[in-house]
Amino acid sequence: MESIVIGGVKIEKSAALAPMASVADKSYRLMCKEFGAAYMVSEMISSKGLCYGDKKTAVLCEIEQEELPYALQLFGEEPEFMGKAAYLLNRFSPDIIDINMGCPVPKIVSNGSGSALMKDPVRAGKIIEAAVKNADCPVTVKIRSGWDKDSINAVETAKIAEQAGAAAVTVHARTRTQFYSGKADWDIIKQVKQAVSIPVIGNGDVTDGKSAEAMYEETGCDLVMIGRGSYGRPWVFKNVREYLQNGTAPDEPTVGERMEIMLKHAELLCRYKGEERGIKEMRHNFAWYIKGLNGASKLRGASGEIFTFDDLKKAADIILETNA
Repeated sequence: MESIVIGGVKIEKSAALAPMASVADKSYRLMCKEFGAAYMVSEMISSKGLCYGDKKTAVLCEIEQEELPYALQLFGEEPEFMGKAAYLLNRFSPDIIDINMGCPVPKIVSNGSGSALMKDPVRAGKIIEAAVKNADCPVTVKIRSGWDKDSINAVETAKIAEQAGAAAVTVHARTRTQFYSGKADWDIIKQVKQAVSIPVIGNGDVTDGKSAEAMYEETGCDLVMIGRGSYGRPWVFKNVREYLQNGTAPDEPTVGERMEIMLKHAELLCRYKGEERGIKEMRHNFAWYIKGLNGASKLRGASGEIFTFDDLKKAADIILETNA
């Protein structure tokens, strides 16, 4: 397939997996990679947590060879900490360091990080400059359309990012006040693409090959990124790749295949986090995997009773019997 290059890093021009805190962990990413995700970004890494030597933060920086090309994503509101954190990430050898300026979660925004930086483009520029100065790899930025509908400033922010040395910018075409609701305004992505010379990645409302192709055509973006469209559907990346190549999408997995994929995902979670924690975190993934199937509503309600891998397997068997 055609590829794009971000600061020397070659990425297939199909679909990337969006960074999603508490969702796109290592097991989730590896499942999406297996189905063809072209590029992935870590969960958010606290610049201060990294600088102060927090052990949980350091775990988020670990990179598996299977994940490459791969970015580590930093968040923070102070240039000096972001610069030092970018330097500390060098030892993990990421392909790219990404700066989060799009997270809408109140506890992140209240500290002046994430999408709060959309309200302060000057500070954002200083943060990017500090990271670029200290990183041994390309630095990119993920932004939103703006803070709210009355302050759409993605174009201005993207220009500042480019001037500060960013190698690419990702645009989630919603405002912070929208969170993840409403329709993404792809025209914002198009405007950013026309305003800067660095690669632009588009994010928002891509759920399959057809919508990925539409985003490419309507915005001119260099790469499409999928977030919630991958919930319980890691095979969406295979769908996009084949649609872009052949104009037709592969058949959706059968219920049996879907349960096999779900159990493999659970095995990875248990491997990396232990069975107790892994199965607890698998519950919301289980709900996504069974969405739309017969008996899904009843099992979602009882998912709090899933404590072990065997419990999960029994739940999968019930789904198979109910959908036979």
